[in-house]
Amino acid sequence: MLPILLLLLQVLSPTLAWIPVEDWESGNVTSSVGDSGQCVCQVYLPDTNFPADRVQHMQEVSKDLIQEVRLQKNKIESYEVKLEAYLKELQALQIRVSNLGSSAEDYIKLDFELLRIELREFESLVSQLKDAFNSSSPMFDSLYTEIRNMTLIVNQLESYDKNNLQVIRIEFAKLQKKLEKCQKEQEFLKPDIGNCNHTGIMSISKPMVAQLNSHLQPGYIYGGWGKDSKPAKGSESMYFYSGYNALLTHQFRFYPDYKNLLLMKASRLVEIPTYNRGYGNNYIVHGNAIYYQRHSPFSMGKFNLSSNQYDSRVIPTASADFSYIYSSYQNMDFAADETGLWVMYASDESKGKIVIAKVNEKGFGIETVWNTAAFKQITNNAFMACGVMYATRSLDLNTEEIYYAFDTKTGEEKHINFPFQKFQETFSNLDYNPTDQLLYMYNNGYYVSYHVKFNMG
Repeated sequence: MLPILLLLLQVLSPTLAWIPVEDWESGNVTSSVGDSGQCVCQVYLPDTNFPADRVQHMQEVSKDLIQEVRLQKNKIESYEVKLEAYLKELQALQIRVSNLGSSAEDYIKLDFELLRIELREFESLVSQLKDAFNSSSPMFDSLYTEIRNMTLIVNQLESYDKNNLQVIRIEFAKLQKKLEKCQKEQEFLKPDIGNCNHTGIMSISKPMVAQLNSHLQPGYIYGGWGKDSKPAKGSESMYFYSGYNALLTHQFRFYPDYKNLLLMKASRLVEIPTYNRGYGNNYIVHGNAIYYQRHSPFSMGKFNLSSNQYDSRVIPTASADFSYIYSSYQNMDFAADETGLWVMYASDESKGKIVIAKVNEKGFGIETVWNTAAFKQITNNAFMACGVMYATRSLDLNTEEIYYAFDTKTGEEKHINFPFQKFQETFSNLDYNPTDQLLYMYNNGYYVSYHVKFNMG
């Protein structure tokens, strides 16, 4: 009996708590003995509606809160594990970066881009942690600062990449290959200067590009450069350059040697007066004199660099209507080789085909002429070597071809095929120099030269 009563009291205790104590004896609570002798208690409540729904809601909310707390606790534990792992990686990354200045092997293996990716991953993780905790703390600020500092260090090391041994070794290997190739070419060529005991050109080397013109202007596409093909004593190393953005010829620069040409130093400037100026770019320096195409009257022009004297000769049959493909006003093309001075032109009588004329250097007149079968207007340029005229034309944008040869010693002509590479598509000057057996090309504003190999068999 007593346990049952206590159980009823426990169940009813929350309800009884709403009844004032003074009402307990005022008829709201009564007791009596039942038919079987049991104790019967009767309670009269002022509010008969028990709030069971509110109690159930509170229980559900309590369960949800407990579950959310567990989830957040699991997240925090997971982030703590990740943070510890990434902090270890960050420390390892710090060691790698600190070793850049001390360990060459570590530096060689380092990939800057991978470093930046890792740093971005660290920064993203710190942002996620900061958002998850929804707070800002000195620890996060310190991590941000450290990651940004390391990013700056990596960028600086890449920018000032002076100790990158891998790159240096790769470049050194390239230079070694180039040197070996150059040595092989030199051994292969071994030019026999002045010797014309051969059957003609056998091949042309790859282009040797020196640099952009001395004006450092890519627009100066008209001009020429090279050496005196018959230098005076003491001027064997002299180089000349003349470049323009138009077809007018009036200014030449002379440098004491190749080094000064490249450095653009110690030059002598020669200006041709207005009344003696020329047009076209097929001029040469030969015997300490400039030979060029004079504009008015249309004639051969000569300027003696020693005496500063001008001279000119009209070639009656030469025509100003025929020029090379790449440039206008290239009606007269001067050349020099082991046998002397030449000029090439076309005439109405030759029907536009190239005429070769041997020039008497002392009298500055024409000695002998030869008619060829090469049409000037389908030819890019021409030069003389050992008394043979070689005419060129384009095969494609990057390839030139010597397609025709005429031997003035025998009067024989040949249709040949000797291709060689061009640095750029167009050029305005191409001349052979017998003092070093090089072809000098003014290739769209650049100094370019070629080794010429003759068939000695």
